[in-house]
Order: sequence, then C-alpha cells, then structure tokens
Amino acid sequence: MILSTVNRSEYLERMAGDPLDLFIIGGGITGAGIALDATVRGLKVGLVDMQDFAGGTSSKSTKLVHGGLRYLKQFEVKIVAEVGKERAIVYENAPHVTAPEKMMLPIYKGGTFGRFSTSLGLKVYDFLAGVKREERRVMLSRKETLAKEPLLKKEGLKGSGYYVEYRTDDARLTIEVIKEASERGALAVNYAKVDDLIYNQKKLIGVRVVDQLTKKEYVIFAKKIVNAAGPWVDTIREQDHSKKGKHLHLTKGVHIVIDGKRFPMKQSVYFDTTNGDKRMLFVIPREGKVYAGTTDTTYSRWPIDPKPTAEDREYILDAINGMFPSAQLTAGDVESSWAGVRPLIQEEGKSPSEISRKDEIFISRSGLISIAGGKLTGYRKMSERVVDEVAAQLHHETGTVYSACRTAHIELSGGHFGGSTHYATYIQEQKQIGISLGLTKVEAEALVKKYGTNIGELFGYIQMNQEEAKKYQLPPALLATVHYALNHEMILSPVDYFTRRSGMTLFSIQSARKWAQPVMNYMAEQLQWSDQQKKGYAHELEASFREASQYESTVSETEGV
Repeated sequence: MILSTVNRSEYLERMAGDPLDLFIIGGGITGAGIALDATVRGLKVGLVDMQDFAGGTSSKSTKLVHGGLRYLKQFEVKIVAEVGKERAIVYENAPHVTAPEKMMLPIYKGGTFGRFSTSLGLKVYDFLAGVKREERRVMLSRKETLAKEPLLKKEGLKGSGYYVEYRTDDARLTIEVIKEASERGALAVNYAKVDDLIYNQKKLIGVRVVDQLTKKEYVIFAKKIVNAAGPWVDTIREQDHSKKGKHLHLTKGVHIVIDGKRFPMKQSVYFDTTNGDKRMLFVIPREGKVYAGTTDTTYSRWPIDPKPTAEDREYILDAINGMFPSAQLTAGDVESSWAGVRPLIQEEGKSPSEISRKDEIFISRSGLISIAGGKLTGYRKMSERVVDEVAAQLHHETGTVYSACRTAHIELSGGHFGGSTHYATYIQEQKQIGISLGLTKVEAEALVKKYGTNIGELFGYIQMNQEEAKKYQLPPALLATVHYALNHEMILSPVDYFTRRSGMTLFSIQSARKWAQPVMNYMAEQLQWSDQQKKGYAHELEASFREASQYESTVSETEGV
C-alpha cells in the first residue's frame, strides 16, 4: 500500500469500515513507530494526524539520533544505555537518513568538564551505549583539537573528547517509518483531526475524525486507541476526562542556521554555555550550512506553531561567539531557524533542562492509552512498550496471541540495503545510473543518499518525463522529488514539500524561494487546485518562509492563550 496523496479519502473510508485492532492519534515519530511495530505483529492499524506527518516536534529537533550524553550528569543511566544502543539500530535500519557524526567536546581550564571527568564520562557512555570499537571515544590534545576545529576559542583550551553521535533528518526518518508501516498494511492519513471520542458504557470504543481538507466526518471504531499526540497528549486526555496526576511540561527548543561560508566550521562541536544556566549547545555543519541549538525554555502557549524570538536567537549567537570568538556572528548572519515544543512529563522543582526525557504510559479508566515524554532516539523502544501493552490487553480480552517486537531488524522504507555495510556500494552504483540519465554527480549522489532504495521510482520518473521538467521549468531531479512526494509521501501543500520532505526551507531557503512557483504550478495541476486554493497555498508558503527568517519580538511564553 503506497502513501499516496490521492488515496487519502480511500484510506479514511477503509478505517471507517470494519473495526480496527488499533487506532493511533498522532503521526509524529512515536505514532509512526507504534504503527510499524503493531502492523509487523499482525494488528490491523489506523493512524491520523491533524497536521502533516512530523508536523510538530518530530520535524523540529536537533536532528541527531544521539545517546543523551548530558543525561549522565543527571545520573539518567537507564536512558543513556537504552537510547545509546538504539542509535546503532536506527542506523542499521535506515542508513540513508542516519549517519555517524564525529562530535567534539572541548575541555577548558575552569570549565564544567575536566580532562579526567570527560574521559571517564565518555568511557562510561561508550560502555552503556554499546558503542562499536572503531567508534569509541578518544581524547585529543590541544594541538589535535585545534587542527580539527581552528575556530574554537584558544584561551584556556586544554584538549577535547572526540566521540560519535548519529545525525539524522528527523522529518524524513518519520516519513520513512510511516511509509514502511503503510507498505505493510497500516492505514495512515495526515490532516485528519480527531474531533471527538466515542464511548460505550464509559469504555472508549472509537473516534470521530474530520478530514481537514474536505471537512467530511468519519466514525472509526477500534479495539484499542493510543494517544501519541506529542504536545497535544494532555488535550486528548482532557477530552477523555483523564488528565489527572502527572501532566505535560512543554519546553521550547530553537535552532538557527548560518551559511557555511560565513561560519566555516569543519567539525561538529558540543559545548556547555558560560551564562550559568547549565545548557549545552550543538553546532553542526550540514550541507554547506551550520546549524546551532538548542534553547530550553518553559512554553505554555498553544503548541501548533511555536516561533523563535529575538531573545532565542541572541542567546544562541552569544553562545557561539563565546566559543568561536573569531566568528563575530550577528543577527544578520542567520538565514533561517526553527522552533519545536518538547512534551516532557512535569517534575516539580526542576528547570526545563533538568527535567527527565524518560517516557511514560498512562492508561485511563476508559481504556485510552497515552504515551508521553521520551526522545527521538528512543522512539522504537517507546513504541515497543506501547504495543506490548496493547497486545497484552487484547490477549486478555480476546485470547489472541501476538508476537514479540521485531522492529530491531525491520529495515525502513528506503533502507533495504541488507545492512549499513552495503550502503556505500549501493550509493556508488546508483549514482552512476543517475549520471547516465543526465544528472550531475552532485545531483545524483544527493538524490540517492536521500531516497535510498526507493531511488528507482525517482530515476524512472526522470527517464520518462524529461518534457514535463521543461514544461514546469524545474530541474528533472527536483521535479522527480515533488512527483514522488505526491505519490508516495502524501504531501498536500507546498509547505509539506519544502519544509518536511525536502528540508529546503530550513537549509536552503534561497533555493526554496527560487523554485516555489514552479513547484506550486505542478502541484496545482496534479491536485486540481482552484485559483482560490492556489492563492491560499501560496500565502501559506510565503508565511513559512517569513517565519523561518524572521523572529517574534520577545514575549512571555508562559502565558496561556
């Protein structure tokens, strides 16, 4: 089953047909992982999200599948051990969207981290995370550290710890999980909002869903309903009248993007700020850009579209300029930015950066199963715990026996290489095919690395539709990605494509602006938009570009709306 835009209504109709075994509210990384795990175990699964897939937190992270080194400082040993080991699993199952990234932790005289504590901490980290021998930490001298990153502040520098994290494209990781679940039989639809919960004798038996595109309503029944709505978990719990005891504490994280020519970093760096708030920041080169973050501040406004403030931007710039004094970055150097809201579980007396990232499952009297907290890296284990609970309840109620979790060895859509060891060879082979179709080496390699084993669909389109590329005045490779997103990744708007499927809004906003109109023209014809719809989507896209490059004035974000 393909995740096609034109099939959305069909999928909703099928969900509203025979009752499902499991219905999932939320199409972020957690909901996606639950859908895949449950489908692999043989459950009949449906999933909806009121926004686009990964439209919330799951497209606005630091874009690292990392082990949470800083949690060692808080003695969160279990979290470090679990998510550290998960990094390698995610990489093996999807090397086209996950890759090892060498990370530097600089050590300064009088700083938070001494040479001994850093060496010991990284050694413990390697042990807990089960890090491969070739990726284990090494300690670098001052000279070796500056050779790898000359822009670092030299005053007081004693050396650094050098270890491995894993970078990812969070939105594409989420969509690849959903695509794999869909290809295995799950029914998944974006822009479909759960408007009401349906009960029978106080037991939750279904939901009323409204298609946000057509406004058509669907009544969907399921044996079990999981609330994986991220920042909106408590909103669903309120509808269920079960928001009692523990609740969410939302925090906002902001990242900024700077052109690599203006800030020519060579090496990813993880460092502690010197302003007394005990935060640590990542600064990471990526695709000719450098992005940095994150902030961690309490956020109590409606989380649908959090925005960076000028204060957020200045906080990150001050931290960068303190660690890389020769950069002398200013607000004018920031090309784009993003803000995301983390749904953490409230812990009294702790600052946002001290609140644990552990996940927790809440089961209400009505039967609603809610999952909150956690980290991107641990999505698979979070999903496993939820589906274990669902399977146990179904076994108790119906006698049906479901298998244990098998997703540790399930390759994701686009990741069917037979393991990461075959990835490099595959890239080289497919790159040559792309070049034979008229693509440049850079275009071909970028396309294969992004789409992995799904590249055949894009190459086939390029081969058959050269004239269409000329008609829409788009590069063949770019048009192929839009066509693929419509037919296999359920995009409904240009923002879906530019922000979450391609990432251009974040990392190449000039290119996004350049190709915006031709892409909209193609989508308008394919989806048969009216003139009014086309104008609406154009306005929405321009607003997203403005939001990525502008900032709100500083406002209180702890006031409700």
